[in-house]
Amino acid sequence: MTEDGSELNAIELATELTIAWLNNGNNRVAAEDVPAFLQTMHATVLGLASGTSEPEETAPQQDHVAAVSVRKSLASKDHIISMIDGKPYKTLRRHLAGHGLTPETYRERYGLRADYPMVAETYSQSRRDMAKRIGLGRKARTTEGATDAAADDGGDAPRRRGRKPKAAE
Repeated sequence: MTEDGSELNAIELATELTIAWLNNGNNRVAAEDVPAFLQTMHATVLGLASGTSEPEETAPQQDHVAAVSVRKSLASKDHIISMIDGKPYKTLRRHLAGHGLTPETYRERYGLRADYPMVAETYSQSRRDMAKRIGLGRKARTTEGATDAAADDGGDAPRRRGRKPKAAE
């Protein structure tokens, strides 16, 4: 008796879910596809109600074929050619993030060494030159004049800031 009640409940629940799904304006379904959808919904509800899950069909592991060879990918110093789509990039990080990859998973997927670059050589060099030009990575300079002036003051009183007072005439 309890199985009939749960069976009826599962049918009603599957029907209600199907109706709600069909009433959604974003779903466009042909009339001949509705019975098949209702059957799959009913089977899913029964599986959830009984607590036993049917073995899901997992997608077979995809063999990712590189769009270009490793040698061709690194042939130019101006860009690195992506193995995903074969397009040139100065840096691969944003491109990989768009495909849901990290540099480590990208290297693993295509069997690349750990030292495979993610940034083109000339781009890296231009960034390095710019950083040196603006002074990044250097420690603050200490001038001898500033240390001598502090020693002459006695070092106890802080130096006054601002304009020098006018000289008495």
